[in-house]
Amino acid sequence: MEPETQQQIKNEIARLKAELPAGVKLLAVSKTHPAEYIACAYSVGQRCFAENKVQEMTEKQASLPKDIEWHFIGHVQTNKIKLMAPYVSMIHGIDSYKALAEVSRRAVEKNRVIDCLLQIHVATEETKFGFSPQECLEMLRSTDWRSLSGVRICGVMGMASFTSNMEQVSGEFAVLKQTFSAIKTEFFPSEDSFCEISAGMSHDYILAVEQGSTIVRIGTTIFGQRNYSSKLP
Repeated sequence: MEPETQQQIKNEIARLKAELPAGVKLLAVSKTHPAEYIACAYSVGQRCFAENKVQEMTEKQASLPKDIEWHFIGHVQTNKIKLMAPYVSMIHGIDSYKALAEVSRRAVEKNRVIDCLLQIHVATEETKFGFSPQECLEMLRSTDWRSLSGVRICGVMGMASFTSNMEQVSGEFAVLKQTFSAIKTEFFPSEDSFCEISAGMSHDYILAVEQGSTIVRIGTTIFGQRNYSSKLP
């Protein structure tokens, strides 16, 4: 790793941690970047990292310190859940009951309970995954999820539209917060563990935090542009 890259990573970790309000977790999105970049961030105290490809995350997890908290932020494919079930700390992109049930099944096999976030579709792009707010409420009202002993639903996740219209972005994050509040009120009124809103990336995390985000997913700002041509890890 070039010395200037190493210094940039360390500087950005320090800046973000100083800037973010208390209670907001910094998730360093390390997808497509080599393990040495993660090790550099780790050296200055960063412990929470996120990937969007299960195999890439699993390869990195095997070669890096075991106290790293790994978050999966990609689309959940049921046939890949078994690979991350032994170690993943939180899965952000639960967008169907089927996915939630499979996470639970694989977690039980490993004698674990895996924290999960329900992905809510708040953006205008049709390519984004997730429940609509109403679909999510309907899934929870079916009550089948209450029998899933291998998962703990801890909150919601969402992505705003990729647009220069910051008023629109802020409004979409506000919808995510409203959906979180509706779910909390109806299904988890007394459960402290239902407390997370995962929202905000390098270009919009400040707006997300203003609208109640408790986990920001920052990649490019910390590690630079992604390298999709490199062989990882």
